[in-house]
Amino acid sequence: MNITYYGHSCFGVEVNGSHLLFDPFITPNKLAEGIDITGIKADYILVSHGHEDHIADAVAIAERTGAKVVCAFEILAWLNKKGIVNTHPMNIGGKWKFDFGNVKCVAAAHSSSLPDGTYGGNAMGFIIESKEGNFYFAGDTALTYDMKLIGNYRTIDFAFLPVGDNFTMGVDNAIIAAEFINCRKIIGMHYDTNEMIKIDKKDAVRKFENAGNELILFDIGETKKITA
Repeated sequence: MNITYYGHSCFGVEVNGSHLLFDPFITPNKLAEGIDITGIKADYILVSHGHEDHIADAVAIAERTGAKVVCAFEILAWLNKKGIVNTHPMNIGGKWKFDFGNVKCVAAAHSSSLPDGTYGGNAMGFIIESKEGNFYFAGDTALTYDMKLIGNYRTIDFAFLPVGDNFTMGVDNAIIAAEFINCRKIIGMHYDTNEMIKIDKKDAVRKFENAGNELILFDIGETKKITA
């Protein structure tokens, strides 16, 4: 799969000919000022929760591309009021088959409110299952024992995990999460965007290596091919 990093927790993933965009927060991110959102492809936009640093560009990109937005029902209602009607509501525990594969929603231990302060429903993570492979997008979350259920009942080829600490789990807990989900190939996210989530990248990579795992950190705007 070709994966492009747009900063913070925003990634584009090509799956079975479809372009999936996760948690679009680009234009307010000073580190991503070189990214032109008008060139981003999206057939689906998956939003893990309602905080601005995960939804800021969702409306603009959905309007331009016509992408279907997959999110909690409360976020769907907020989007509908803004004129975004190509939406699909989901909630924790649910699974739906789309043309690229299955989306399974799993728990994320985090809060969720929308930019106007209204309730954003439950924060979620997504498991994507496709013919090209399976991956887990954790969203913003603490380390939870529920992650063991993913490792017990799902095959995960690679996973997107937050590593920035303070608002989410940090590097040390992400290493434990990798063990829980039984996945050795981890893509780091939710780090370096502001002073409260700065990480030592070399130290983080070393810690993952010492645990027998691989931590992949992208440059903003970079595209990598990740194989299952």
